[in-house]
Amino acid sequence: MGSRGKNSQLIKSRARSLGFLDCGISRAEFLKEEAEQLKQYLAGQRHGGMQFMENYFDKRTDPTNLIDNAKSVISVILNYYPEEVQRANTYKISKYAYGKDYHFTMKRMLKDLMQYIRDEIGEVNGRPFVDSAPVMDKVWARKAGLGWIGKNTNLLSREHGSFIFIGELIVDMELEHDRPVKDYCGNCTRCLDACPTGALTGPYRIDASKCISYLTIENKKDHIPNAFKGQYNNWIFGCDICQDVCPWNLKSYPPVPDDFKPHPDLLTLSKPEWEELSREHFREMFKHSAVKRAKYEGLRRNIEFLQEQEEKKK
Repeated sequence: MGSRGKNSQLIKSRARSLGFLDCGISRAEFLKEEAEQLKQYLAGQRHGGMQFMENYFDKRTDPTNLIDNAKSVISVILNYYPEEVQRANTYKISKYAYGKDYHFTMKRMLKDLMQYIRDEIGEVNGRPFVDSAPVMDKVWARKAGLGWIGKNTNLLSREHGSFIFIGELIVDMELEHDRPVKDYCGNCTRCLDACPTGALTGPYRIDASKCISYLTIENKKDHIPNAFKGQYNNWIFGCDICQDVCPWNLKSYPPVPDDFKPHPDLLTLSKPEWEELSREHFREMFKHSAVKRAKYEGLRRNIEFLQEQEEKKK
């Protein structure tokens, strides 16, 4: 095994010892096929109001525009499937937001991995990324052999399912690159069949403007379109439907990081308690959570939208 192979094994071993589920490496290069797909996605306005996706196209599709002389993309995944979920028949938030905001946890872990590389291998220029810069996380994870992009457009792992966070280090170091794995979705269409709003417009295709996750988080309007009434299934922040029905998620298991454990109140709140949630309780319960992204007003809007539906049923 040459130095590239040895260094790659060192990095992967350290990543796992830090708590990452898995680590893979791909060549830092222009994403020609994905760049064309992104152009079509944006042209079709399927990104809704997420105008930030139109920015930094050159960096989003070519990591060498993010890190000078980039050679490799080191991708990692981290499980967040909780030991316990919310009580039945209440307003729901996506499982990824149960605990502390994953951006901070993963960024810290990736910085530790970057420091290890510099200590053990030598001076390496690189930077960690966790869904907070123009990086196509799922694409790089797929190219690194950590899974395939399923029909629900999420990264799927045979070993770990899809309840996983993705992060990466982009470095100017030549490493041994992994190969992508095959697509194991087969003829299954459970995610497409289960999506209540029709956001999954076909296998491997999503219209974010129809997605409950987009509508409850990224949608900054004061109201939610009436066209989606009766389709929310109690979701007030994000949505896990296309993941919950996926057969590959039968293998999901509790995460290692304590950071992702939910606030004690979260699992027991009833609908009336959600409806009466004060701004102070919101701040306390979601102090370090991604739910803050929607803000108190956004969460209230989502709850009131569902309340209106319930009242009309009576």
